[in-house]
Amino acid sequence: MADTIVLTVPVFSTLCNEAFKLRRTVFVAEQNVPADEEFDALDLTAHHVVAVAGGEVCGTLRIIHANEHVKIGRVAVGKAWRGHGVASAMLTYAMNEHRSARENRFYLTAQSDKIALYERFGFAAFGDEFPDGGIPHLAMKNY
Repeated sequence: MADTIVLTVPVFSTLCNEAFKLRRTVFVAEQNVPADEEFDALDLTAHHVVAVAGGEVCGTLRIIHANEHVKIGRVAVGKAWRGHGVASAMLTYAMNEHRSARENRFYLTAQSDKIALYERFGFAAFGDEFPDGGIPHLAMKNY
């Protein structure tokens, strides 16, 4: 596979629009998340991270600076790129870039079958499983 470049992009830039398209493909088309739940107003102020490989956006996530922590969300990797370290590269980049924003306190909600990925980055699940977009999730934090 091609080398992966991870970077932050402005909302509604060409690369960000490709990231939104990828999110719709992964969440709405593949995972049947209702379309009206996939995009929200937080996308307008979030920091958008994309992974680019082979000339295409192959992964994305967003970062939101909440009061008590940095929230990682909307982590999506294109089907052809799964299992090639794209999500890990994006998480490493995002956590390094935003570590000082809330004293290295990160939070996310993970699809229950993806817990192991986030545990490798120091996250621990807490609370009860809950549905989000019709998919079982667990809250996780690294603090």
